[in-house]
Amino acid sequence: MPTLEGEEFPVLELKNVSASYGNSRALKEVSLRVETGDFISVLGRNGVGKTTLMRAIMGLMDGLTGSITLDGIEINDKRTDQRAIAGIGYVPQGRGILPGFTVRENLKLGTFASNDGNTEINEWVFELFPILKEFLDRLGGNLSGGQQQQLAIGRALLTNPKVILLDEPTEGIQPNIVEQIEQVLIDLNKKQGMTVVLVEQNVEFARRASQHFVVLDRGAVAANGTVDKLTEELVHQHMAV
Repeated sequence: MPTLEGEEFPVLELKNVSASYGNSRALKEVSLRVETGDFISVLGRNGVGKTTLMRAIMGLMDGLTGSITLDGIEINDKRTDQRAIAGIGYVPQGRGILPGFTVRENLKLGTFASNDGNTEINEWVFELFPILKEFLDRLGGNLSGGQQQQLAIGRALLTNPKVILLDEPTEGIQPNIVEQIEQVLIDLNKKQGMTVVLVEQNVEFARRASQHFVVLDRGAVAANGTVDKLTEELVHQHMAV
């Protein structure tokens, strides 16, 4: 779908997106609109489709129906690497760093997906995560979980994304690094205008960081809106175990 001159589109939009694992339907007619500079938290219990949603946006799901657009241009037929180059940064659950590559080599991989042609590691990544500069020649597999997560976020940012997707970036990480990652994400959004889509279980962080939220339940959108509408009643209904 071509963009029309003067017409503004959301940076990312999903319309009636469904996806399956075999015969099991994991997403059901999900629609989501992400404006430039927005911070949206995707919430819900384990197993309701949050990771599947991230994977669908990145082109990692088979049998997908519906429409996904980036800046008004449909990307359904794009490969994962093409979506990255087009401007979608991705920090998967489990981090996805290459353990046999050094920190430097992992970061370099991010620059290869940048659409500005710059393959140098931008120093501002080290301002966000100073430990990465200290450990540039250390193997990714020898980093702690929190350090690997900082590496994964830094690598995604080096793709120069229009929107960054993060799938539970603070899961299983020591509290001091959780605080650092949370503050980096808030600053990227509030100070740098970075568009963020975050899968998160920490409701309080979602309330602090987000402008909007989406709650998934059984693969479908159960609730959404501005973050002030994220009530305790909604949290208890759709997230309490």
